[in-house]
Amino acid sequence: MSSSIDPSRQQDLAAMEQRINEMVQQSRILEAYMNDIMTRQVTVTKLMEEARLASSTIQGISSDSEVESLMPVGIGVYVRTNVPPVKKLVVTLGAGVALEKSREDALNYVEARIKEYEVAARQLEAQRQEIAMRMEQMQAQINQMIRAAQTQ
Repeated sequence: MSSSIDPSRQQDLAAMEQRINEMVQQSRILEAYMNDIMTRQVTVTKLMEEARLASSTIQGISSDSEVESLMPVGIGVYVRTNVPPVKKLVVTLGAGVALEKSREDALNYVEARIKEYEVAARQLEAQRQEIAMRMEQMQAQINQMIRAAQTQ
């Protein structure tokens, strides 16, 4: 009885090992993409929270009378201040451009951003789920191929 492995069997095992290594590499790429998506989800969630806070603040500011408020100056330090009646707000549009808008227009702008963030959050979650499914499928294939190689 010969203890050497059949050459065709050896080629099959080498091909299977190469395929497993390729799939592990693909799995790592998917994992990196998953981490990127999760980072984006955190960012979008923070933006949504900030936009919702801005919306409730705009709604809570009086357009008729002065309101006492706390103004953040940084690292958890606040200054008491009086906010005059607010008829207009300055809205940053990006690229160094800011516009003065009425309370209603500013609120509409913020609400539109919230909707955009909600759409982005749904899209990112769908992508995350799809990648998670692909990663699970790939892991199952890798495990199956390893079991098949061990039984032969």
